[in-house]
Amino acid sequence: MKTMKRTNNNLNIKFILGRLLFVLVFGAINAQEKQTNSAEKYMDVHKVYGKAVCPIPKDSLKHFVYFSRDRESIKEHMFLSHPRFDGAQIMYSWRQLEPTRDSYDFSVIKEDIAYLKKNGKSLFIQLQDATFNTKYKAIPSYLTTEEFNQGATLQYNDNNEPEGWVSRRWNESVQNRFALLLKALGKEFDGIIAGINLQETSIGVKQETDKSFSEEAYVEGLKKNMSAMRKAFPESITLIYANFIPGEWLPFKDMGYLKEIYRYGEEIGVGLGAPDLMPDRKGQLNHALALMHEGQFSVPLGIAVQDGNYIGKTGSDLDYEEDLDFGKSNRKNRVPLLHAFAKHFLRVNYMFWSNQSPYIEEDVLSCYH
Repeated sequence: MKTMKRTNNNLNIKFILGRLLFVLVFGAINAQEKQTNSAEKYMDVHKVYGKAVCPIPKDSLKHFVYFSRDRESIKEHMFLSHPRFDGAQIMYSWRQLEPTRDSYDFSVIKEDIAYLKKNGKSLFIQLQDATFNTKYKAIPSYLTTEEFNQGATLQYNDNNEPEGWVSRRWNESVQNRFALLLKALGKEFDGIIAGINLQETSIGVKQETDKSFSEEAYVEGLKKNMSAMRKAFPESITLIYANFIPGEWLPFKDMGYLKEIYRYGEEIGVGLGAPDLMPDRKGQLNHALALMHEGQFSVPLGIAVQDGNYIGKTGSDLDYEEDLDFGKSNRKNRVPLLHAFAKHFLRVNYMFWSNQSPYIEEDVLSCYH
C-alpha cells in the first residue's frame, strides 16, 4: 500500500509540474504574442489617411520650412510669398553662437530675423549640439578640455561606425554652460522668435563607448536642458525632439526613459515632437508617434518632415542617399498623407518641412493654397 501511495504521489507531482510547465510556456508564448501585436498596433493607421489629396484645406497648423544650417537658402525662396507658411526653421550651432567662453555672437540670428520679418515671416531656432559628421563638433573649442571631460563624445551608427559627435548632455559642467547659452539667447530673442527647439534625443552613445555615460544620467541631463530652455523662453514656443533614448526599445524594452521626457515636458511647459514623420515605419510609430497620439497634452506638439521622408526614407537608411535623390517624376505625392496623419493622428500644432528639392517646390508648396 505504501508503494502504491508513493507512486500516486509521484504521479500527482509530475502532473502538477507538467501543468505548471504548460502554464509557464503558454503564458510566455501568449505574452510574446501580445507584445508583438502591441508593436504592430499602429502599422496600418496611415492607410486611413491614404486618400487625402491636394490642395490641403486651410487649418490651424503652423508650417515652417527647415533649412538646417543652410541659412543663405532662405533668400528669395518660394516660401516667402506663400501665405500658408509661417517662417523658417534654421539650425545654429553652439560653437557658432559662443565662439569663445562667455562671449556670444548672435549676429547671424539677428540678420535672419530681420530678413524674414521684412517678408512677413518668423524664425524658429534649432539649437545644435550634435552632428552627424565626424569632422565637425558643434560645441565651442573651450569645452573640449579636461574641465568638461572633452565636452563631446563620438556617436556610432548601428554598424558600430563613428558617425558624428554629441555634447556630453549628461555632464553637469556641460549642462551649466548650455544653460548659460540658453539664458543669453532668451534675453535677446524671447518673444521675438516664433520658437526654439533642442535637437533629437536619439544618440549613438552607450557606456561601452563612453564610460562617463549612463542612461539615467542622460535622461536627467535632457530634463535639465529642457528646464533651462523653458526658463530662458517663457514667451516663445519651446520644443524638444524626443524620438529615442539609448537603452530602451519600445514596446519590448520599456525603461520609462522616453515616457519620462514626455511627462516632464508636459509638466514644465516644454513642447514635444520628433524628426522623421514616418507613419508606416514601426520604430517611429512605437516611440515618439505613439506617445504623441496616446498622450493628452496641453503643450505644443511638433513633427519634422526630414530629407527622405517625402518618399518614405530617412537619412539613416543605408539604401538611401539624399545627394542622389532627385525625385522621380512618377512619384506619388505623400504630402497630403503626411499632413492628414500629423493633424488627425498626432494632433500636432507645428510641422517643419525640409527644404529638399524638388519635393519642397513640387510636392509641398504646390499642395498648400
